[in-house]
Amino acid sequence: MATAQTPAMADLHSGEHGHDQASPGEIAIGVIIGRTSEFFDFFVFAIASVIVFPRLVFPFTSELTGTLYSFMIFALAFMARPIGTVIFMTVDRSYGKAAKLVSALFLLGTATVALAFLPGYHDIGSAAIWLLALARIAQGLAWGGAWDGMASLLALNAPPSKRGWYAMVPQLGAPLGLIVASALFAYFAGNLSADDFFDWGWRYPFFVAFAINVVALFARLRMVTTEEYASLFETRELQPSRISETVAREGQNIMLGAFAPLASFALFHMVTVFPLSWVFLFTRESPVRFLIIEIVAAVFGVVAIVLSGIIADRVGRKSLLMGSAIAIAIYSGFAPQLLDAGAFGETIYMVIGFILLGLSFGQSSGAIASNFRQAYRYTASALTSDMAWLFGAGFAPLVALLLATNLGVIASGAYLLSGAFWTLLALWLSGQREAGDMDAGR
Repeated sequence: MATAQTPAMADLHSGEHGHDQASPGEIAIGVIIGRTSEFFDFFVFAIASVIVFPRLVFPFTSELTGTLYSFMIFALAFMARPIGTVIFMTVDRSYGKAAKLVSALFLLGTATVALAFLPGYHDIGSAAIWLLALARIAQGLAWGGAWDGMASLLALNAPPSKRGWYAMVPQLGAPLGLIVASALFAYFAGNLSADDFFDWGWRYPFFVAFAINVVALFARLRMVTTEEYASLFETRELQPSRISETVAREGQNIMLGAFAPLASFALFHMVTVFPLSWVFLFTRESPVRFLIIEIVAAVFGVVAIVLSGIIADRVGRKSLLMGSAIAIAIYSGFAPQLLDAGAFGETIYMVIGFILLGLSFGQSSGAIASNFRQAYRYTASALTSDMAWLFGAGFAPLVALLLATNLGVIASGAYLLSGAFWTLLALWLSGQREAGDMDAGR
């Protein structure tokens, strides 16, 4: 027999329904703010690694060698990031997500703003190199701890028909962070004399990065510390698990998840850091002009990421990733030559590259992560992200520049081609494993 619904019960059901409807949008805002701040820090250091650090920290060698040294230090953050995940997951288990985020972002902000005060080699000798490396390692440790689980929470709360759409939301932080970082460097480099820029102008973006980190910290704390979201983390079992247990239970999925996005992660640096270094070192083009090209191309990247969500919901995320990996493989065969074709060629290289990056990177984070058991998804997703960045992107600028300078710029496409190969292989193995699991369950 039907029972009458009291006003209190009606309010409860109304609130639950409203919460279910509002949660994905609310979570998406927190995710975008957090990712944009992280990528802004990332690109500020990346741009400085090309146009500042070789002259400031490695003036005793050629510009090319100094840039290669800078890229070696650039890679340290990716090597340190998994260690940071191990450290801060322990903090999360013992003291909670708020303590983890505060300590990780405090470390990130401190390391970033410290770079704004970095003395040059002419001031303190080789100690400048060690300080730069120490700050970069600290950034990597902090990025490992900055994983807040919001992307996984967003995926679990997304409507089934819009999973591709919500999967692309965290990825928007990459082009948005690049746009802001490139605009700041372009402004200071374009409006200051060379002496003033290398003396103090380049330091301002690092101060801005610190301020953005503070804003992002409070925005994210507001999300993860409320009872509402704490309950969502708990009911979806998005709690930190022990690293050893997670690797034992989800090791294969973690490795597949790390290799599945390699095409997009390799392309990530091939359209951001590497082309800036090539243009700066081997052409007479102004770095300011190329930074403006990056900004314009990044806008195309934003649009392509949004489109990736629409396409993935229609054809499937893995189908989109496989198609974009094939397109990236084709792109790798001709695109690098465009960097030697003047401003027009550079623009075509960047725009096409960012469109492909948006389509692939927009869906790269969730291709395999959906296979994780919920009890391990929080930690496994963090480890997967760490490994993907390490294998796919950490050494990309260094390897691409070495290949280009020794074998010609077209050889840099070999790195992209290898990334496309590993993506296709990982997606195929993932499909084989899923089919095996289905057969075993019959």
